[in-house]
Amino acid sequence: MTTTDSALLRVALVNDYEVVVRGLARMFDSYRDRIELVELDAQVTVSQPVDIVLYDTFGTARGDAGAIRAILGTGHVGKVVVYGWEEEPELIERMMADGASGFVSKGLTAEQLVAALERAHRLERSRSEPPRDPVADPGDWPGRTEGLTAREAEVVALITQGLANRTIAEHTFLSINSIKSYIRTAYRKMGVTTRSQAVLWGVQHGFLPDTMREIRPRTR
Repeated sequence: MTTTDSALLRVALVNDYEVVVRGLARMFDSYRDRIELVELDAQVTVSQPVDIVLYDTFGTARGDAGAIRAILGTGHVGKVVVYGWEEEPELIERMMADGASGFVSKGLTAEQLVAALERAHRLERSRSEPPRDPVADPGDWPGRTEGLTAREAEVVALITQGLANRTIAEHTFLSINSIKSYIRTAYRKMGVTTRSQAVLWGVQHGFLPDTMREIRPRTR
């Protein structure tokens, strides 16, 4: 269902981290003739009528179905499309079962992402194909300037939120060995050796979730 008479696809971007939302927003800068970013939200509900909420899974407790249900429960969101990693099929299926209408891969280029959202708007349910040449570093995230990859930063974010390794593995649908590997490489880059040091580092470097809403002016 279209929520506006405008020819532009009205989109809200949602994640728990302001830097992630703003980094994702920059991917749409060259596509303002096709996408209207209505608002950017971190840990608040969408307040404007939109065709699609693009829900970035970075650093969220993604095993919790409540996030998708809360977004749809506002009554003025047409669809929720999940923005995540292709190697998490169980997560994708769970979020689709909880009400998401589509999934788009973080490996897509900006142009591919826009096309995927347009396709998701047309179809009842959709899922992007794995990209042949995936984008290595989509968007932005806390710790990027300190050298952390998106995956390492995500694990650090969950550690900073107080989650144990086993819980992080359950939330991210990654193996416990993968989590430990990301922790080892992240700790080296952070210059820490203990979990308490990592939590303190995370707090000092923006790894606690934010609360923000930015309403974007109409482009037309």
